[in-house]
Amino acid sequence: MNHNPKNPQWANRDRFILSSGHASAMLYSLLHLFGYSLTLDDMKQFRQEDSLTPGHPEYGHTVGVEATTGPLGSGIGMAVGMAMAEAHLAAKFNKPDFPIVDHYTFVICGDGCLMEGISSESLSLAGTLALNKLIILYDSNKISIEGSTDIAFTENVQQRVAAFGFQTLTVEDGNNLEELGAAIEAAKAEKNRPSFITVKTHIGYGSAKQDSASSHGEPLGEENVIALKKNLGWDKPEETFYIPADVYEHYSKLAAQGATAESAWEKLFATYAEKFPEDKKLWDKYHAPVDAEKLLHDENFWQMPDKPQATRASSGVMINRLKDIMPNLIGGSADLGPSNKTVMKDAGDFSKDNYGGRNLHFGVREFAMSAACNGLILHGGLRPYCATFFVFSDYLKPMIRIASLMKIPVTYVFTHDSIGVGEDGPTHEPIEQLAMLRAQPNLNVFRAADATETAAGWYLAVTSKDTPTALILTRQNLPQLAGSSKDALKGGYVISEAAGDCAGILIATGSEVSTAIEAQKLLAEENIFVRVVSMPCMELFEQQSDEYKESVLPKKIRARVAVEAASDFGWQKYIGLDGATVTMKGFGASAPAATLFKKFGFTKENVVSVMKSVLEKI
Repeated sequence: MNHNPKNPQWANRDRFILSSGHASAMLYSLLHLFGYSLTLDDMKQFRQEDSLTPGHPEYGHTVGVEATTGPLGSGIGMAVGMAMAEAHLAAKFNKPDFPIVDHYTFVICGDGCLMEGISSESLSLAGTLALNKLIILYDSNKISIEGSTDIAFTENVQQRVAAFGFQTLTVEDGNNLEELGAAIEAAKAEKNRPSFITVKTHIGYGSAKQDSASSHGEPLGEENVIALKKNLGWDKPEETFYIPADVYEHYSKLAAQGATAESAWEKLFATYAEKFPEDKKLWDKYHAPVDAEKLLHDENFWQMPDKPQATRASSGVMINRLKDIMPNLIGGSADLGPSNKTVMKDAGDFSKDNYGGRNLHFGVREFAMSAACNGLILHGGLRPYCATFFVFSDYLKPMIRIASLMKIPVTYVFTHDSIGVGEDGPTHEPIEQLAMLRAQPNLNVFRAADATETAAGWYLAVTSKDTPTALILTRQNLPQLAGSSKDALKGGYVISEAAGDCAGILIATGSEVSTAIEAQKLLAEENIFVRVVSMPCMELFEQQSDEYKESVLPKKIRARVAVEAASDFGWQKYIGLDGATVTMKGFGASAPAATLFKKFGFTKENVVSVMKSVLEKI
């Protein structure tokens, strides 16, 4: 591999992903030997509190770890995204004799990774895209926690992967470095397909527990470790954490080769910058954050229509504005681009015939899509988004969680956000998904009420440095609201003030904000004055000062009603013991959207009735 421990962020380094994240000790050992920042003392703190060597590799925590892995198969999916990024950036920037983007993505995976569905989705996508710089090494030891893989996994993996479009190779003896090296060189020589190398190994090799399931997660024990070292001909078998000087010397020479490789690349890039100054400027723009202050005051960015519009359509407008502001914006949908409104006009389609395209077509592969987007942003140089119907966020959840853990600002576009989906019925109508995503740390869940709030959501997404954003958008048209503003960036704000002494507060999100405003008008006709608070993003609101939160939701006003076409879970902290909700109590149904909103109580009349009952109770 080309990598330089003295500069772990070298742009043209080869990437390595340990999809079998439970084998983290192997990765930490290599990082230590190569001279990354892990010391021998760090190695001794393996899996201990506050150590740099946690049980699974964590991106941003341990230098040299390219991705957080643990959920099996996820590393394969993220590696596919990295290979996509390499192919796209190479297509955008490489010139004859100037291959400034030219590196491989390596993966080690195991039986468990290949049993998980995410790996099949990801391998299928990689084969379809012919990502020839992707090389996967399959550690095939035929053992899982419960015993032999034969009890649950008997398929011919190589035939499956070959059917996906991979070159398949086999190393019969995983301890034969010459055989293994030859297979890797054959993989590098393949120019039309990704490569999958089955490496046959023995779990617990050389120990008393070789080829047994107990060697997977149980310590060998001190006596067995000593016996293992003797069996392998190791010097000083009784000593722990003993590494001979010649081993360090060997790895130091390998690390020096990496430094030399980077130095040669730096010279190549310097000449490239002189010869192609406009491309160098574009390269810098790809690798720099968007100018948040400029975007905040860009009138064209915030210009909104005056007619009703679905927020998914407003989002589509914003994507096409952003594509000209952010040349590194790239993204797509799980076969729902026209419905999600996520297609960038005149930006080309990313495919094996055109890696320069910016529109990604993931097919119906939500698991792989979310993992690939993690890989795209982890690679560097690109800002990805992905999309599907909100109810199918369930399929993305594991990789959204990993994005939050890694603090990477991927954007998720979730449309068809409520029972407004209508005739598609309860299978397609999200009820509990808002609560699910809001429960996750380090994720901004933004449900916009109109075009202005949608713009605010996209502003939040593309300027975020370390938090992913989920944009929750409607299928149906919504009115443009007079009080809607950039204050949506505070997460919650007064969108319509009470016309007189405020007796209560209606808190709503998304399509229900306009309903709350209509209810406010009806209440005013009876001299009951309430304010309406739009709460597009609870996470942002919680980040505001206590003074601001009190100004929006004064403690003295106890009559509060939350209005949202989803589960009421999570609203209690805003409505208090005296408040109430107009929310979903169960699943939806199949009928036109207007019929369902009336059926389940999302009408101005019902909101008025619930607010009156709260006021009477108080």
